[in-house]
Parts: sequence; structure tokens; C-alpha cells
Amino acid sequence: MARILDLYCTLLKGIIAACLAVMVVLVFGNVVLRYGFNSGIAISEELSRWLLVWLTFLGAVVAMREHAHLGVDSLVRMLPAYGKRICFIVSYVLMLFADWLLLSGSWRQTIINIDDRAPATGLSLGIFYGVGVIFGVSAGVILLYDLFRVVSGQASEADMVAVRESEEH
Repeated sequence: MARILDLYCTLLKGIIAACLAVMVVLVFGNVVLRYGFNSGIAISEELSRWLLVWLTFLGAVVAMREHAHLGVDSLVRMLPAYGKRICFIVSYVLMLFADWLLLSGSWRQTIINIDDRAPATGLSLGIFYGVGVIFGVSAGVILLYDLFRVVSGQASEADMVAVRESEEH
């Protein structure tokens, strides 16, 4: 399962890079066209905003898998193994609840807006809200996998401190 999640995150990193590349081309191209030729790409601003939202949510999935989100672990590190386990389980259950709220809200927004069209591109607004569904499902799988590893005893004591040390010292 870990290998599948790692491959999935590698795929997401490629999609993130593609989103960033398209954003750069759209924004730079639009600037050159506006200042140099007094024209522009009509869909540039809207599509760039959408790509930024997708890039952010997909990046959050990758960060979750790598435990790269901000966190304070000074208290948890001082606890014995059973204390770390309890804190981990409680925090992951709370994150699963928050993820469920985000997933269900994103699903509702996607369904509500599936037939509405964006003004510049004409694309379905369901695409915009659909990234919340992708994030919610992806984050839920990652959270459940990590929680299963801790509950089943497969995780080490270091794994129960779900904050990665900064590489900057």
C-alpha cells in the first residue's frame, strides 16, 4: 500500500509541475501580448486561478503523505510510546472528521455547480470544485493507512510523531 501511495504522489507531483508550467505560459504570454501587442489571452486569468487551486490541493495531498505540514511536536516527543499512540489516534480521528466535512461539502458543491459554466472558458464549475473531492478522498486514504499502521502496531514510535523534521537547521 505504501508503494501505491508513493506512486500516486509521484503522479501528483507531475500534475503539479504541469499546472505550474501552464500557469507560467499563460500569465507570461498574456503579459507579453498585452504590453507588446495590445491584446491578450481571454481565458488566461480564469484558467490560471483554477490551476492554482488545483496545484494547491494536490500539493496538500503530497505534503500530507510526506508529513510536511506544519506541526508542533515538542509535547508529543516527550511522551512515552502509549501516550504518543493515544495522541496520534485522537489527532487522526479529528483529521478524518475534518476531511469528511471537506469531502462532503466539496461533493455537494460539485453536484450543485456541475451544470454552471465559467464565464471565460465555458468549462463546468464542477471541475473547479471537484479538486476538493479528489483531495478529500486522497487525504482520507492516506489518513486511514497511517492510522491503520499505528493501531495494528506496524508503525514505529518515531512514526507516531507525525511531523517531519525541517531540513533547515
